[in-house]
Amino acid sequence: MEFAGIITEYDPFHNGHAAQLAAVRRAGARCIAVCMSSGAVQRGGVPILPESVRVRAALASGADLVVALPAPYACATAEQFAAAGVSLLAALGCDTLAFGAENPDAERLLTAANLLLGEKIQPLIREKLSLGMTYAAARAEAAETLAPGMGDLLRTPNNTLGIEYCKAILAQKASLCPLSLPRWGAAHGGAAGEHEGVPMASASYLRARTLEEWAPFVPQPAMELYRQAAAEGQLLDTQRLETALLVLLRATPMQNFAQVRGISEGLENRLAAAVREADGLEDLYTRLKTKRYPHARLRRLVLDAALDIPENLPQPPYLLVLGAKKEALPRLKQARLPAGTSLADLMRTGEAARKIGELHSRAVDFSSLCRCKIRPMGLAFTAKPVIL
Repeated sequence: MEFAGIITEYDPFHNGHAAQLAAVRRAGARCIAVCMSSGAVQRGGVPILPESVRVRAALASGADLVVALPAPYACATAEQFAAAGVSLLAALGCDTLAFGAENPDAERLLTAANLLLGEKIQPLIREKLSLGMTYAAARAEAAETLAPGMGDLLRTPNNTLGIEYCKAILAQKASLCPLSLPRWGAAHGGAAGEHEGVPMASASYLRARTLEEWAPFVPQPAMELYRQAAAEGQLLDTQRLETALLVLLRATPMQNFAQVRGISEGLENRLAAAVREADGLEDLYTRLKTKRYPHARLRRLVLDAALDIPENLPQPPYLLVLGAKKEALPRLKQARLPAGTSLADLMRTGEAARKIGELHSRAVDFSSLCRCKIRPMGLAFTAKPVIL
């Protein structure tokens, strides 16, 4: 391992993330690149913290280079999220992909990935879906049927995402070696814990708490950045997010919902009816929910509908640099995609780049509207990269 990559959100960056960066460095990485969600997040919303704050926190704790996972891929399914991140890090020239997992056995995760890519599992998944299972549950049951023990791997969030990374590496024939690391201190969304005397908590645990409650669980430099961001009104205002989403949905012609990513089986009609009646986001999700569709999928569907994200997207067409240490910038010369700090310049490199750049900019503008202090439009083009 010489040039390692990590796919992440860092919303917020916490002690577990810092420990992961340190572990990757100890494993031999001379340079660590981070592919970080920008403009949107995978849970179906916008980040609590703006990009520049998350980039600075990462660089202060051991990352060398941060590139954007553009919004259309950042708010996608785990499979699409992973595939886009793997594609970007492979194009950057990374030789290793590091990630956390409940079961840090990369070979076992690769075995599960191969199973999911095989032809035998698809009929079993369809059979389970016909029984009304969610896709995640159907896939886990099908995997267990074919290979006892594999189902358990697919029932925990970080294992599942790690398997998606492995699937993407295999499907793309990417020159990335998976480096699976244990989760330390606390399970995803679970109570806080400790690792080697350092308090640990997951990002989802922290997001459910006040900013000052984060203090024991994040590096001190990061906490200072978060307090400064809060003082400047840069944190997410959930009420503004709710209003902005509902306004966009109500302003969208109902027939357009049929073209949105993730729409199937008449779900566009259910969405249209819910938008007409809902008095808030939770009410909207409740009206949409069925046994078949988990809450996370519905959140992503609603965001996709508001931002008009289509079903089919090209492979990520560029590497947008959000931040770097100066000594890491020469790495960009070996990139197999157009790379740089200007989104406008990157969008001029081809039709796919223009399309993704427009969708990404739309999401960044939306995110800017959802801050405690509303920020101007165009930040995807005008924000300066963080160079240390």
